[in-house]
This record gives sequence, C-alpha cells and structure tokens, in this order.
Amino acid sequence: MLEISKYNGTTHPNEHVTSYTSTIKGNDLEDDEIESVLLKTFGETLSKGAMIWYHNLPPNSIDSFAMLADAFVKAHTGAIKVKTRKSDLFKAKRRDNEMLREIVPRFQMEWMDLPPVVDDWAVQAFTQGLNTRSSLASQQLKQNLVEYPAVT
Repeated sequence: MLEISKYNGTTHPNEHVTSYTSTIKGNDLEDDEIESVLLKTFGETLSKGAMIWYHNLPPNSIDSFAMLADAFVKAHTGAIKVKTRKSDLFKAKRRDNEMLREIVPRFQMEWMDLPPVVDDWAVQAFTQGLNTRSSLASQQLKQNLVEYPAVT
C-alpha cells in the first residue's frame, strides 16, 4: 500500500496528483515502470466519491497517466468550488438595521445558486444569519424553523 493519504474530496485534486506522483517517482523504479505504476495504483489512493468516479471510468478510456490526472482534476475541481460556495450561504447575515423581509430574498438568491441541499442545512444557515437583536417576529420565525424544519 502506498504511503499517501487517500483523496476524499476535501483538498484540491492537483495537490493529490502532485503528492501521488512524487511518492511513486520517489520509489526505486526504472523510468519505463513509472507510467505503468502511476496508472495501476492511482485507484488505491482514492476514497468516497473519488473512488466511485474512478471505478465508473469507461474501459480503455485512459491512455496515459497524464490523461487520467487531467480527467481527475477536471472532475473534482468543481467539488471544491461547490464546497466553497456552500460556505458562502452561511455568510448571509442580517445586518443591524435590516428588516427580515430584506434578508429573506438575499438568502433565497444565494441558496438558489447552490446545488441541491437538504432543507435542514438551509434552515441552519438561515437561522444562524438572524441576529440576536432581531424583532420578536424574527425570533419567533427562527424558533419555528428550528423546531419544525421542512421535511425533505
């Protein structure tokens, strides 16, 4: 087994490819063996969705490790961007003098830009954005959302 952390989608795929390539090239392999080992052992360094992606590659669709690395980076760079964008939803906070009816459309616009997320997660992001000095109606809405989240 290789001495490399498995890729699980939480780091940039380029970092994983670089680390993996360096590890393989750091072994005592002949130059003509490196390409074959890179191709044959890459799947062992993947987990979760990345492993599923790898196993779903069509047979005989990859001719070189450069081609595999390029496909891997293209397939997984988007996941990193989505993760970053999801965190943006938690940045939608109610401003001090902002009325609830002003934050709701702003929150909804940011939520619509995201891939599908479970309602519980969206409720959590929204309620965290309401400040503690909000009106009684806002506090009641926050409480209702926490107690009675939408069914997914």
